[in-house]
Amino acid sequence: MAKDVISEVFAIDVFNDVVMAERLPKKVYATLKKTIEEGEELDLDIANIVAHAMKEWALERGATHYTHWFQPMTGITAEKHDSFISAASNGGKAILEFSGKELIKGEPDASSFPSGGLRATFEARGYTAWDCTSPAFLREDAAGVTLCIPTAFCSYTGEALDKKTPLLRSMEAISTQAVRVLKLFGHDDVKKVDCSVGPEQEYFLVDKEKYMKREDLIYTGRTLFGAMPPKGQELDDHYFGSIKERIAGYMKELNVELWKLGILSKTQHNEVAPAQHEMAPIYGTANIATDHNQLVMETMKKVAKRRGLECLLHEKPFAGVNGSGKHNNWSLVTNTGKNLLEPGKTPHENIQFLLILSAIIKAVDENAALLRLSASNPGNDHRLGANEAPPAIISIFLGEQLEDVISQLIETGEAKSSKQGGKLNIGVHTLPELKKDATDRNRTSPFAFTGNKFEFRMVASSMSIAGANTVLNTIVADVLSDMADELENAENFDLAVHDLIKKTLTDHQRVIFNGNGYSEEWVAEAERRGLPNVKTMVDAVPSLISEKSIKMFEKFKVFSEVELHSRAEINYEAYSKAINIEAKTMIEMVNKKYIPAVIKAVATLAESINSVKAAVPSADVSVQTTLLTDTSALLAKAKAAVINLQEVVTEAATKEEGAEQATYFKDVVFSTMAELRAPIDSLELIIDKEAWPVPTYGELLFEV
Repeated sequence: MAKDVISEVFAIDVFNDVVMAERLPKKVYATLKKTIEEGEELDLDIANIVAHAMKEWALERGATHYTHWFQPMTGITAEKHDSFISAASNGGKAILEFSGKELIKGEPDASSFPSGGLRATFEARGYTAWDCTSPAFLREDAAGVTLCIPTAFCSYTGEALDKKTPLLRSMEAISTQAVRVLKLFGHDDVKKVDCSVGPEQEYFLVDKEKYMKREDLIYTGRTLFGAMPPKGQELDDHYFGSIKERIAGYMKELNVELWKLGILSKTQHNEVAPAQHEMAPIYGTANIATDHNQLVMETMKKVAKRRGLECLLHEKPFAGVNGSGKHNNWSLVTNTGKNLLEPGKTPHENIQFLLILSAIIKAVDENAALLRLSASNPGNDHRLGANEAPPAIISIFLGEQLEDVISQLIETGEAKSSKQGGKLNIGVHTLPELKKDATDRNRTSPFAFTGNKFEFRMVASSMSIAGANTVLNTIVADVLSDMADELENAENFDLAVHDLIKKTLTDHQRVIFNGNGYSEEWVAEAERRGLPNVKTMVDAVPSLISEKSIKMFEKFKVFSEVELHSRAEINYEAYSKAINIEAKTMIEMVNKKYIPAVIKAVATLAESINSVKAAVPSADVSVQTTLLTDTSALLAKAKAAVINLQEVVTEAATKEEGAEQATYFKDVVFSTMAELRAPIDSLELIIDKEAWPVPTYGELLFEV
């Protein structure tokens, strides 16, 4: 039955290659395929034919509107809907039209999206341009069925205002440089190299009715207050545990919705923290994987609301239990189907693999802060560096097999062997022997080699993966470009490539670490090695506009200097606004919910003491008196803290927007917020549950 469901629904809402082959004339289809695969310009006449076929297909499925679906620098998606309706010349009836021009170009207002100074408020014009490499799809909601056309978004003056355009540029950059290197190894058949990406998505599900009683969850996506319940995740009983019926129903519906969109939803399971789960897809080209991940997040939230749940994608919705990340599995695949990160059975003999590997190691080592920024948002600062996620220090895990090969190369100049996995004997005769991998895994590493790909584990759960992959593609392209320059001019290629691999690995071995990334010893060791420990998003932003970064991004036309400075400003602004909203939410909740609730509890307690004394003058009321004293002291502490927070928030508004203001929010406002949270969380532990004004952690995490 399950097989029938998947085959019946998979990609039914996607104008994909199969649909195009069926509905387009052969010559038009061939021309469009050439545009998609080789990047050739699309003729307007061809676009008109494609648009007509796309419209007819959409109308058959009940569509009434179309939209250019794009990804501005808010990190989420945006759209403006237009109906297919067009007035007939005689005005007597409506006709349905959709032209190639409407398919190729849209014109949303560009003034109200984040631009970092690229656009002034009065400069409204912006353009969306059809990205034909990502298929159009249908989305059905209360508004009806809408044809969604993936697009890039740029300003009237040509600068990228979105996440997609730089990603597409970076994909071209790494393809060009990888092809150069592969030709040196005799692979003249390789015309293109794609970065293949598989983003694992972690998320929390909570009851919607309880969610709606917490302003902090509504406004900020995380709980700004909350004491830990008696049980958290310490028993490890939620991880991969049996999925609750309510959650299983959600996952079933989510899968169907994703399959309809052509998203290869593969894996689902409970994660470490209570109420936390994960979904993982099969890998796809970085551009499509990025679009799909945005749809995954949107669909997760939509399905949750249908089922009386709320999906939390914040990196740290609950203090005291694990937060959520998004493991970005990244590899390079040729148009001939070869994975360039596949080491083979004898990686010590695979010179091409070792060269690509050494390039990635160098790229990561030289651009650690930039990579850290690519995975940064305000929420991820709560997660990185805690014993639940990779540390903020960028290092690479290679495993025993590759580490041994590299050690041989560095120490002797030649690698003569590779460790093999062998067989694993469990000690039970009725169980089969298991093939053992040549190396273990390391969940504490931020950038880990896992067989034939690298897993960038730092990416924040609510973020678009476009930024991380744009940076990864560009930094690796930069190193491959230098390597190709050197090797193309070598008199003896075999000797030159051998020396280049050895030198690169020797110079950048400091970034390789196979040990426990959670340990304090590693922090000290990383400092000794000279590896940067960029602890916050604000600290990472300058890496984006360093002289080195500007030169690199401009070299490959991924970002101009102006675009980089705009993104630095947007990052600072995003951080300041996020912390400001959190602080103001805390002030409102304390003044309007917590303090009134505690005052009532104190009054009730005082009345109880007086009543007991009046009835029995000799009665022992020391317990009530102590509780009243403790509660009153915490109440006074909370009031003082909320006044202090209000003052620093007011002061933050006087700081110059950008780095200065963001730094003030990081260093002053954020710590003041913690001072306010402490007495409120202590009060939660002593106030009567019925008197507490919001659902507790125990209710949110375990009553789902």
